[in-house]
Amino acid sequence: MAGFADILGALVQSGMSKSSTKRLTNAFGAGGGGSLSDIVGGLARMVGGAGGQSQAGGLGGMLGDVLGNLSNNKAALGGLGALGGALLGGGRSSAKGAIGGGALAMLASLAFSALKSAGQAPAQPPKALLEAQTPEQEKELDEEANLLVKAMINAAKADGAIDQAELQKIIGKFEEDGLSQEDKDFFMVESARPLDISGLIAAAAGRPELAAQIYAASLLAIEVDTAAEEQYMQKLASGLQLAPATVSYIETTLAK
Repeated sequence: MAGFADILGALVQSGMSKSSTKRLTNAFGAGGGGSLSDIVGGLARMVGGAGGQSQAGGLGGMLGDVLGNLSNNKAALGGLGALGGALLGGGRSSAKGAIGGGALAMLASLAFSALKSAGQAPAQPPKALLEAQTPEQEKELDEEANLLVKAMINAAKADGAIDQAELQKIIGKFEEDGLSQEDKDFFMVESARPLDISGLIAAAAGRPELAAQIYAASLLAIEVDTAAEEQYMQKLASGLQLAPATVSYIETTLAK
């Protein structure tokens, strides 16, 4: 079975909601005035060695606020560039590992910026913004990716089961990205499980940076255009104990 980051990358690319791609584009460039292609180009320059806080300031949006923390994390920068390239239509299955890491870094960046804007920045940046140094740290990242995958699947079931057309679209993306039958089986089993908001809340207890990532990942998976989805997101935010300012930042950045 592939790492959960690869599954997360496939889910993010599949566009689980109709506006997922637009929301991700907003996350990359909201408030910065630059197009996604400009931002991807900036990331590529940083990975190539021209990085630094001064360049980050020109990228805009929530990424521009945190890229200084990534200046020494070439893997995360490369992953963000790979994810951006995939959103522009240039992603390839050979980049799936990088794209998964980019999805993790993007959600971690958004969470970090949201908490910072609410005056609740954690003492340490989220794990996905730091270079994993040990197998244990890599395992921790994969466990976080597992939670974010479950958060997206859970949100998609907020107003009932995921419809078959959507399931097949996602499975098609898994195949395109070269994920295994085991990965597909994992997704189908999780999709069929009962809604479990309490499990997500318990997993993030005492970890506001993870709670904010769970909320952002959940928002990416749905339109929030039904009463059931609205209630789900409200209950999730309350259970995760996210400050209203944190929730507002995430929703504004992703253009809920």
